[in-house]
Amino acid sequence: MNITALARGTALTGYFGLLCLLPLWYGWLAPSENMPAYIPLGFLLTPLLFPLAGLLRGKRYTYVWTSYLSMIYFAHGIGEAYTLPDERWYAITEILLSIMLFAGALIYVRNKK
Repeated sequence: MNITALARGTALTGYFGLLCLLPLWYGWLAPSENMPAYIPLGFLLTPLLFPLAGLLRGKRYTYVWTSYLSMIYFAHGIGEAYTLPDERWYAITEILLSIMLFAGALIYVRNKK
C-alpha cells in the first residue's frame, strides 16, 4: 500500500469517525439537558456533509479545505474536554479523529499528483 492510499484511508477514517461520533455523543451517549439534540447536531454535522462527495471521489481540492474544516472539530473537542469532565473521553475521541482527518488530508494532498 502506498503512502497516498494510506493517507486517504486515514483521512476518511477520521472523517467518518467524526460523522459517527457526533450523533452518538449528542444524541444518545450524553444528550444535553438544556437544549434538544438536533440543535448541536445541526451545527456540528452540517459542515461535515459538504465535503462528502469530494472526499469519496478523491478530489484534491476537497481534501485541502476539509483539512481546515477539521480544525473546527479539534477546537470543539479541546473546549469540551476542558469544560465537561464527564464527557472528556468523547471529546478526546473527537480530538484524535480530527487530527487523523487533518494529517491524512494534508499527506494525501502533498503526495497526490
